[in-house]
Amino acid sequence: MTVSQVLAGQRILLVEDQFLIAMMLERQLKQAGCVVTGPVARLRPALDLATREAFDFAVLDVDLFGEKVFPVAEILEERGIGFILTTGYGASAVPPGRHWPVLSKPYDPDTVLALIAASLGQAAARP
Repeated sequence: MTVSQVLAGQRILLVEDQFLIAMMLERQLKQAGCVVTGPVARLRPALDLATREAFDFAVLDVDLFGEKVFPVAEILEERGIGFILTTGYGASAVPPGRHWPVLSKPYDPDTVLALIAASLGQAAARP
């Protein structure tokens, strides 16, 4: 299966406070056939969406105007929704003891799409 075949129709939550990055990634996700919610740039609306909406996956910027996105990650993890954290600080930005996937900025949007597709593909293959 191609990346676009795996991503077609997938519901993605996009949480990113940098406007240009958010617009670029939103465009890439939509071109791949995803249904995108967001981009969301603030913690409170991201928490609300993570709590009440259905998603297949989420892309979460670690730092949202000085607030950490970790409460959103915890909600998604509890709900069994996959996600990836993006940050300019690398894996050291993740709290100790957490084994959350991290993608360092700057990144290639195609890499994000491939990581999402791989994660969703693995989830679909589980019994």
